[in-house]
Amino acid sequence: MDLSSREFWALVHGVVLGGTYLLAFSGGLSGFYSLRSGLLTEAAITRGVRRLKVGTVAMAVLTWLTVIVGTWLVYPWYRAKTPSSPRSPLLASPSTKDWHEFAMEWKEHVGWLSPMLATAAAFIVVYYGADLTRSPLVRRIATGLFVGAFASAVVAGLLGALITKKAPIT
Repeated sequence: MDLSSREFWALVHGVVLGGTYLLAFSGGLSGFYSLRSGLLTEAAITRGVRRLKVGTVAMAVLTWLTVIVGTWLVYPWYRAKTPSSPRSPLLASPSTKDWHEFAMEWKEHVGWLSPMLATAAAFIVVYYGADLTRSPLVRRIATGLFVGAFASAVVAGLLGALITKKAPIT
């Protein structure tokens, strides 16, 4: 199988970085859920918080890399103002012009929410550490930011997959 450099970077952006982030979400969510002081020993809390710190920071880095690669490596090829660019057939057809304008604009903007929310969640986890077990409100806020980061990544990823299905970068 031969991949052009554009296809390679699109694969890195969508499958390697974005896919890894989306798959790792369930581990992070279970890490937040398990931080309940009544359910764990002090040693288990220490291990769980350490794993959650590493996991949330790694996921924040992954989502930043995903968005940066998408914005500055993949997106310019899609958006090129040439007749051979992937967006040209979408804009040329009246049935897909509105789809492009809605989906791509949403993908571009919603995608940037994910690293911001993931970074905020990671900051809270690193800052509060084991205190997350004693402060349900702070844990819920961090979990909410974490889930929000995931939700925005899902929306951006789904729109990106649908756009790529209709107008692949080659």
